[in-house]
Formats: sequence, C-alpha cells, structure tokens
Amino acid sequence: MDPAAAAAPPRTGISLRQLLMSLGEPLVELQAAPAGLDVEIRSVALLDPEDPPRAHPGELILAIGARGRAAFPALRVGGRDGAAAVAVKLDAPGQAAALTETAVEAGVALLSVRGEARWEQVDALARAALESAPEGRLGEGLEEGDLFALAQTTAILTGGIVSIEDTTNRVLAYSRSTDSDEVDDLRRLSILGWQGPEAYLGQLRKWGVFQRLRASDEVIRIDSHPELGIRRRLAVAIRSGERQLGTIWVQEGSAPLTEHSDQALLGAARVAALHLVRRRRELSADLTLTRTLAAGLLEGSTGPQPLASHLALDAARPAAVLGFSCGAAESAAPELTRAEVSNLISVHTAARHRSALVTQVDARIYVLLPQLPRSIDTGTLRGWAQAITEAARLHLGLSLCGSVGCIVPGLGEVPDSRREADRILDAMVTVGVTTTVAALPDIQAEVLVSEVLALLDAHPEMRDPRLTALVTHDSRNQGQLAETVLTYLNAFGDVRAAAAELHVHPNTLRYRIRRAEELTGLDLNRPDQRLLAMLQLRLPPAG
Repeated sequence: MDPAAAAAPPRTGISLRQLLMSLGEPLVELQAAPAGLDVEIRSVALLDPEDPPRAHPGELILAIGARGRAAFPALRVGGRDGAAAVAVKLDAPGQAAALTETAVEAGVALLSVRGEARWEQVDALARAALESAPEGRLGEGLEEGDLFALAQTTAILTGGIVSIEDTTNRVLAYSRSTDSDEVDDLRRLSILGWQGPEAYLGQLRKWGVFQRLRASDEVIRIDSHPELGIRRRLAVAIRSGERQLGTIWVQEGSAPLTEHSDQALLGAARVAALHLVRRRRELSADLTLTRTLAAGLLEGSTGPQPLASHLALDAARPAAVLGFSCGAAESAAPELTRAEVSNLISVHTAARHRSALVTQVDARIYVLLPQLPRSIDTGTLRGWAQAITEAARLHLGLSLCGSVGCIVPGLGEVPDSRREADRILDAMVTVGVTTTVAALPDIQAEVLVSEVLALLDAHPEMRDPRLTALVTHDSRNQGQLAETVLTYLNAFGDVRAAAAELHVHPNTLRYRIRRAEELTGLDLNRPDQRLLAMLQLRLPPAG
C-alpha cells in the first residue's frame, strides 16, 4: 500500500454517486455497485500488486498494475476489509463480466478506468473530489438554460405562452412570444420584474389558486378577466413527492390552447421537477450520471443494478424501449433540432409514465420505460410513440420514425428491447417502410429483408457477379436494365403491371428483360436466380 495513501481520511467523505459525478464518464465507468451509489468514500489508496493485500473501510482502491483478472485479489481484499470501491483497467473486452461477478460476490463497487487515463490523474481527481466535499446546503443557483428550453417546448405543445416560477413566484424561465399583443399584463409585469406583481398575486390568492396548487397535482384552470388584463390560464404544480418546488403557468394567446394541453403540462411539470430538485452543479452532474447509466444499460455495457440503485427503481418490473430517428437524414440532424426533439419526447413520455428516461445514443433518441405496469401491452406503447411522432410533425415540422421494442421482464433485459427497437428503425430507414411507428410484428418481413440486405452489403462474396455486372453496365451506359428486372420481379412477372409502373410499353419491357438475360447469362425462369435478383438488386448503389 502506498504510504501516502495511509494518511488520515478527509474530514468528510463523499458518496460513490458524487465521485462518479466528479470524475465523469470520460475517465471511469461504473461496472457494479452491490451496496448502492450512496456508499461513502472517505479516502483514496494506491494498491500495487507487490504490496501486502489490505484495505481500509471506506477506501477507493486504485489497483495500479493489475489489469483484468489480475485485479481479482484487490476486489476480494476490498470486500473483506470494507473498502467502498475498487478501480481497475481492463485489457480485453470480455473481462468486465467476470470482474463484475467477483465484485458483486465481494460486496464492493467496481469502476473501470479508461485505458488511456493515467493513474496519477485518477488519483489526483479523486482526492480533489474528496477535499471539495460540500458542507451544508447547496447554493441557490440553477441551470436556467434547460428550463428555458423546457418552457419553449411546453409552449409549442400547448399552443400557449409559458412561464416557470419557484414557490416565491420568482420567474425562473419563460417561453418566447413573437407577438407582444398576445401577452397579458400579468405575464408582462411578471417577466419585467422577475416576480408576479402583488396586485395580481393577491387576486390569485383570493380565488384560491395557490391553495389548490399546494394541495393538488392536477392542472388548474383560471378564467380570463379582461377587466384585470388577465387572459385564460392553466397552471400546474411542480412537485418532488409531497413538496411543491414551483409552478408552470400557460397563458392562452390569440389562438385557443391545444386539445392535449393538460397532458402536456403534466409531463412538463414532471420534467421540470428534475431540474429543480437539485441546484447548480449537482443538478447537471446528477442528470449527466442518470443519462450515462441509462445509455450504458441500453448499450449493454452497464448492468441494471447501478441505474436501479441511483433512481430507486424496481429492476424486476417489466420494461421497454422506444426508439426515435430522423430517418435517412438522422446523422445530419443539427444538434438544436435533436435538443428540441428530446425535450418534446421528454414532456410527452413523462406525462404518460413518471419513471420514463430519455437519452441519446449516437444519432438516435431512446425512451427507457422502467417498472411498467404488468398489464401494459405493445399497442399502448405504440400509441405513445405515435403521439410523439405526430407532435414532432405538427409542432416542429419534423418527420420522425418511431419504434417499439419488446416488453421485457426486467431492467436486465433492456438491451434486448433496445436491439429490437434498432432493428425496426434500421428497416424503416433502409427499406422505406411507409408507417411512422412500428413494433416488430407490424413489419417483421421488412425487418428481415433489411437484415439480409445488410448481410449482402457487408459480404460482396455472397453476391452473384452477374447481377453486379448488370448494375455496372447500367451505371456506365445510363441504362435501366437492373431497375426493369427488379420491377418485373416485384410484379410477379406481370409484364403489363411492370410496364405501367415504369411508364413504358410492354414490348419495351420484354426487350429489356431479354437484353438483361443476354448480357449476364441470367435465367429468370429459375426460382433461385429470381430470388437472389430480387434481393441483390435492392442494394443501394455503390459509392
């Protein structure tokens, strides 16, 4: 054991959760936390393989020089002596599972350190996190950018003008309004003064609005009062358990509020609660950790236990994944558009399922739905996804594809649901499915054809060179022989139907089919050659 590490532990410790927030995903990744994320870390120790195997309670052990399986002794010693966590480096992709199993048996948390990270850096950052452990209550600031984005999304979904306030009626964020005539006096004075004017607040108290907000989670309606300069409003409390954190107000503008304003407002309140529960840096770090754990679970790199522990989820309840893609242009979608879509999806899903988690992996956005009711079915989830794609089209002018992964028994099988959601999206993008939302039974054939095409695309040796030559001939001569053959086969050999689709005379189509057979030596009377041609000619053109 490094003598420097045996110094007295810091005056206050931090939780494993706080350590992960400080070090972050670029440096370490959580593999297992059998005692939960609130286990206390009080010191950091460097353990060299040549040192006597021992640890101290509450230590974070940095197992330097012990890659992969060589870290088993450190895990067992850590568990025996009450260490909080052990950090190791992996030297092979498959080692995480064996190390995780050992860590769970030992009862000690396991962190994997990025291979390119230096142990000195990990040690310094971990000690800095311990030394800067907060004392007392957190400050009063908050990340207002997220709240402003949420206010704007809520305005889009409700068709109204939105403001978000704390329990002292201080305005925290508000939506943009392009028409100043739509804004009433209460809204204007509240924003200019960053607090509702007392005269108007007194009227709201007189009408019992604040009392109803404190007592209920329901959306409250406030009629218009032209004599007071107040237009029709909706309001909903932002809550964390029994505690009210603030209020979302929606003022009606020149047009009526949308039909589903109440549901959108309920979802917005639940999303806003995430932003108001913790303030300042802790908010950002906690949300980042949640998204990191959710993304790790979706990708299968992190087990269910860390996320379940972090959010107090029942890992044995049914779960499912919804996937969303911008279609063929998903990789080109600007970050601003993805942020708007993510906000819209968050509000919609939170209104329907309190535990819904929205995260982005690469160019796709996923909704993880943990601890679902056991009675829920795929049709219900399809309806949720359909409402989201319709809202994106109506409010953002964006064509989204949505997929419904299978409902799995628990969080441990979530990667299976995500894989199924991806299979569906892949098919919707590559095969050209007309529906905007689908579950696997809806487009089973299209999904399988898409995967066969992907296999052919990845393995040129599996293709018929005669068909490849036909496509090359068309490319060089600006011909249409390959397209004609595929259209003819898709029409089950019906010459008139194929000719009508191509807008040519039936005799022209017959000539092209004969010409294709002469050039390549294909015999389209043979079922196996017809089958292969129907598949291979569907491949996208090279380059």
